[in-house]
Amino acid sequence: MQIQTQGNSTTALIVGASQGIGLEFVRQFIQNNRAQRIYATYRNPQAEILTISDPRLRCLQMDITEEAQIANVVEEIKTETSVLNYVINCVGVLYEGAMQPEKSLRQLNSEQLLRYFQVNSIGAVLLAKHIQPLLKHQQRSIFATISAKVGSISDNHLGGWYGYRASKAALNMFMRTTALEYKRSCPRAIAVTLHPGTTDTQLSKPFQRNVPPEKLFSVERTVQQLLMVIDQLKESDSGEFFSWDGDRLPW
Repeated sequence: MQIQTQGNSTTALIVGASQGIGLEFVRQFIQNNRAQRIYATYRNPQAEILTISDPRLRCLQMDITEEAQIANVVEEIKTETSVLNYVINCVGVLYEGAMQPEKSLRQLNSEQLLRYFQVNSIGAVLLAKHIQPLLKHQQRSIFATISAKVGSISDNHLGGWYGYRASKAALNMFMRTTALEYKRSCPRAIAVTLHPGTTDTQLSKPFQRNVPPEKLFSVERTVQQLLMVIDQLKESDSGEFFSWDGDRLPW
């Protein structure tokens, strides 16, 4: 069925909606009637997103480290619409099984480093590649990717977390470069990276001990803050790196 995408109709794609920030983006898009059609990707067949019942929501299984799966999801979306107004990529990994952020050089290994880059960096730019045709329209559109302040090279004063830091720095460069191409191919698309702040999710759970309570955000608050930033973005902001409070972050 072809979904109407003209007039006041708005479409959104939330990537990595299984849990945490991505799941909350879906909830708030539904609650606030931000979109008439919401596509949400998940990796785990037991994902909580699958328990949400709403006629506006369509869930699509996808592993962002598999380019063929990204391409297939985009083709599925194209059968229903030719326009996306929001693409928000929330996929990221900090730890996974035995994989933990490295505290020193002696803990580095190539397999773990490659995993960080596959999930945190490469998947996002492949998504940008395949989603591009759905952003070639005359409406304002947003392509936002969740990054992290620790990916800022000039802001790195503590060291450690080699793979996570480097993969987020690579993500920022990929998105900056994507934004420059989008200005030529999809001039109404605004591509940015966003730092959500420390959010109370599975990703941050083992590292919350030293976070002051006022600096640990609920997912509801984080998504509300990020949506405020997104709503205020101008086309001239494309290619920039923003914090949850709207501040521009250094590279």
